[in-house]
Amino acid sequence: MSDTDPHAPPPRRNRPSRTAALLLAASLLTGCGGDDYCGAVEEHQAGLTDVSASGSPAALLEALPIFRDLQEQAPEDIQDDWEAFLDPLSELDDALRAADVDPAAYDPKNLPADLTDEERERIEAAGVALADPAVVAAFDGVQQQAKDVCHTPMSI
Repeated sequence: MSDTDPHAPPPRRNRPSRTAALLLAASLLTGCGGDDYCGAVEEHQAGLTDVSASGSPAALLEALPIFRDLQEQAPEDIQDDWEAFLDPLSELDDALRAADVDPAAYDPKNLPADLTDEERERIEAAGVALADPAVVAAFDGVQQQAKDVCHTPMSI
């Protein structure tokens, strides 16, 4: 049998220093929230509130530039959620612009009468895709992360 205590901590050379442990913890926290991302969420909070308060059916489209900025700064662990949410929103924006419909005036219940069948179908399909439960869940995840990690609500 060995003379060493099996419950004794390993020799110092095998344990990470406190500095290394703190750096690891800081990098993990930054990866989960990020000072830049949380700062961007806080910075855009007023703009999202204004868009939301407008009551416009096109509120998500009006917030698209803000959402794109937040996605660019978002940590890697929520990039999939941002992509799942922004891809269909961007498709709706593209479909509206291709049909020469002002995204700010978009009302899914009152599309312009002069749309071609193809334009109408593309816009309607994009709207349906945006309402998909997986897309809604992705946006909910982005909002929850902003609330939990950045301590800033990001709702619209």
